[in-house]
Parts: sequence; structure tokens; C-alpha cells
Amino acid sequence: MNLETLDIFVLVIYSVLILSVGLFVSRKKTNEVNSSDYFLASKSLPWWAVGASLIAANISAEQFIGMSGSGFAVGLAIASYEWMAALTLIIVGKYFLPIFIEKGLYTIPQFLEKRYNARVKSIIAIFWIALFVFVNLTAVMFLGATAMDTIIGNGDGSLILSSIIVLALFTTAYSVWGGLSSVAWTDVIQVAILIIGGLITTGIALYHVSPDHSLWGGMEYIFSKAPEKFDMILEKGHKEYNNLPGIAVLVGGIWIANIYYWGFNQYIIQRTFAAKSLKESQKGIVFAAILKMIVPLIVIIPGIIAYVMYSENPDIASEFLDASGNHQNDKAYPWLVSTFVPVGLKGLVLAALAAAIVSSLASMLNSTATIFTMDLYKPLINKNASEKQLVTVGRLTGVIALVIAAVLAPILGGIDQVFQFIQEYTGLVSPGILAIFILGLFWKKTTARAAIIGALVSIPIAFYLKFGPQIWENNPLFPNLPFMHQMSITFLSTCLIMIGISLNQNKGKDDVKGIEIEKGFFKTDKTYNVLSYAVIIMLIVLYTIFW
Repeated sequence: MNLETLDIFVLVIYSVLILSVGLFVSRKKTNEVNSSDYFLASKSLPWWAVGASLIAANISAEQFIGMSGSGFAVGLAIASYEWMAALTLIIVGKYFLPIFIEKGLYTIPQFLEKRYNARVKSIIAIFWIALFVFVNLTAVMFLGATAMDTIIGNGDGSLILSSIIVLALFTTAYSVWGGLSSVAWTDVIQVAILIIGGLITTGIALYHVSPDHSLWGGMEYIFSKAPEKFDMILEKGHKEYNNLPGIAVLVGGIWIANIYYWGFNQYIIQRTFAAKSLKESQKGIVFAAILKMIVPLIVIIPGIIAYVMYSENPDIASEFLDASGNHQNDKAYPWLVSTFVPVGLKGLVLAALAAAIVSSLASMLNSTATIFTMDLYKPLINKNASEKQLVTVGRLTGVIALVIAAVLAPILGGIDQVFQFIQEYTGLVSPGILAIFILGLFWKKTTARAAIIGALVSIPIAFYLKFGPQIWENNPLFPNLPFMHQMSITFLSTCLIMIGISLNQNKGKDDVKGIEIEKGFFKTDKTYNVLSYAVIIMLIVLYTIFW
């Protein structure tokens, strides 16, 4: 469906606003930009900017489009990724941030150098760059382009390539030049736009599906028509059990995915390194946890609404087919927007989608550039690089990463639930990386040799569990397990291997680089504690209602 003039005007206003703020922030300093300015926003971010930037970096097309698609296919169970993330953020803020900020880090791999050695840092840095470019950037760009194609065009794929190019150019225009300062301060605007736009879409969709045209009536209606879509814990035998295996979404593999993502993922945690202080950083994290609680309302409920409409009206089934006639759940959110959101508001909703896409792309680009520049280029290629050279290399790295992702993005066209694709392929590397960090943080006996072997061994273990059952079907040596269980087994196996190697190497003694944690190191202030308890109470209530 083509946009009207008013929608285009709203989009233009959004684009000009973001570009103007991004370029203004990047040029407001009269002195030459140094690496701290470019990669850590001069460590000047207040708590509300940290929290907003965390959410803007996280909520992208994979949530708006991919998670709505999973809401269509699975229902509210997929919200565990969001709600358990809120609890994960609280843990990260209390137990991880004090150590990271005390170490004065630019990047997460730098922690590995301080705790282990430079080889461990380099191995993990290469892992991360590959993951960001070939999975995260590529998937976000494709999902964003799919949304644009459905809302602006006819949903036949004809605008996907041009949308990818536009998104790439727009992201480059401010983020590559301005660094984290531009990304973080524009994120404050972006997160406001994407939450408002998301709530507008949910509200309008509920109005249309409701018999009495009320928001609460809409919620009651979709619950009565599709009660199975509101089950948080899926029973064994459910068609989506392999993606969300029952109680494991609370106590199993989801913790590996969440702690890895929120605690050790550079493009997320980098915002907390840029805060004015540890307390500002922790306040930003708990603010992000509160915002996380409302995300399912704006990304999953629309998917369930689309499912109810789809079930009641077979005539709209064609709207969920791609150009080849394959069914695509990920068209749920774009279809709602193109069908029900009126002129003018459609431009705002599309601006919200653009904000979600661009903010995540910008965050990933900046973090890819930070890791390559500070963890690979400076120590391995040019140890005497000037501040100007570091910033230049960072900018070039961002451009190259974006070009690669733009070229690869169209390949994802045949995937049904791209959100699940991201989780599964990230899950090949995240368990091993998490094992290295967790043991490095909290077990003083862990050695560098154990970390290197753990990093290398975790990959074949993960590949064995994921691809073995596909090659050798019905073979007891290759059990077909849900990917969350695969992550748990990979994590525990890697930990056991690392523990064995460490004990053998140092004969049970502490490693010389083991982290000493003093009494009171993890103490948090009253504001942090009160808000954390509020989030925990909300989680208990939600899971009690929708169990």
C-alpha cells in the first residue's frame, strides 16, 4: 500500500530530526575527536540516556517484525525473551557492571585480556565481529527492508533491495561519522518514537478487532478466540516446543542467551561503559528493565491480533505469502500497519519502525568498529596508532561491515521466523563465550589455557548438537533436542572442560589474574533496589496469570 503525502511528510520530518541531532552531537566539540569520544561518548551519558539507548539498541526489526511473527505463530510464550531479559538486566547491573566499570573497559574483549591474555581476547573478538556482521546486521537489515516493502509497497519483495540500500545509507550518514555520542543521543529520540508508534499500532489493531471498539474489549476478544496463544509455558508436543521448551524458558537455556546478550554483548553493554559513573550506569540498566516489561505489548500482541483476524477470515491468507507463495509469519506486523493504521499515523508508525531498525544498525556498527579497532587493529596491526587513525579505522570498519551485511541480507528471504534464526545461530557461539566470562568473573582458578580451549571446543560441541540430528536422523548418538537444551549442554560441557584444565594446570591454586572481590563490592543504592524488586513482583504476577 502506497503512502500518502502526509505519511511521507512525517517520515521526512523524522529523518531530518535524527540526522540533525546525530550530526550536531558529533560536531559540537571544537577539539579533534579522540577514541574515547568516538567509542564511549566521552563517558558522559546520564542514566536516562543509557537506559533509552539500551532499549533502542535492543528493539529492532527482529522485535517489531520477527517477534510479532513469532507472536502470530506461537503467542505470548515468546515474551519470555523480553520479560526474563528484565530480570537479567537487574543481575547484570548488580553483579557484572561493578567489575567492568572498575576495569575501565572500552570493549568486552578487553576484559578477557585483563583476566586471561591477549590471545583469548583476539579469538573472541574475531568471533564477535563475524557474528555481528553475518547474523545480527544482516538479519536486522533484511527484516527492516521486509517491513518497508510490505508497508510502502505491495509486499511482493520488489522494494526489499532498494529499502536495504536506503537503510544502509541513512545509518551511515550519522552513526559512522559521529560514533557512540551520535548513536546514544539519537537513541533517546528513537526510543520515544518507537514506543509511541508501537502503542499506536497495538491500540488501533485492538480497536478494529474488538466487537465494541474498545482496547479492553479487543484484549478480551483475542483471548477468547485464541486462548492457546496466551500460554507462557508450552507443553511437550506443542508444535513450537523445540523453540520454547516448556519450563526451560524460565530456568534453562534462555538464561544462557539472556546473560550472554545483556551482560557480554558489546553493542548492548557498551552504553553502560559510556555512563558518567557506576551509579548512573546501574540506574540506566534498571530503567531499561522497566521499559522491557512493556515491550511485549507493542510487538507480540499485534502478532496475536493478526493471527485472530487471519483465522477468522481466510480471504486474507494471501497477505501472508511471499512472492514464491510461501507462508511468512513475519508479515503479521507490516500487514496490520498497512491495513488498519490511518494516513498520517502510518507515517509515524513507519518512523517508529525505521527508528527501531536504524538505532540497532547504528549500535551494531559502532560496536563492530570498536572491537575491530581497539581489540585487533591497535594491538596487532598498528600499536602506535594515533587517536585520529583509530577514529578513521573505526569509521572505515563500520562502512565495510554495513556493505557486507547489505549484500548478504536478501539471502534470508526464505526463512520463516527470522527472530528464531537469530537466536539459534547466536546460540552456536554464546554458550562457550558465556562460560569463559562467568568462570573468569567468579572463579579465580580459571586459566587462560582453559579459556582458549573452552572457546575452541564449544563450537564443535554446538555444531554436533545442532547439525548432527539433521545429518543422521533417528540416531541415538545424535539426539534431536530443542536449541535451548543444546545451549545448556554446550555451556555446561564447556564449563566442565575449563574447570578440569584449570585444576590440572595450576594444581588447584588460584590463577594469578583471578579477580579479587571485596566485601560490599556488589552493594547497590536504595533506588536501584526498590525498582528491582518492583520488576521482580511484576514478573511473578505476569507468570502467575499466564502460566
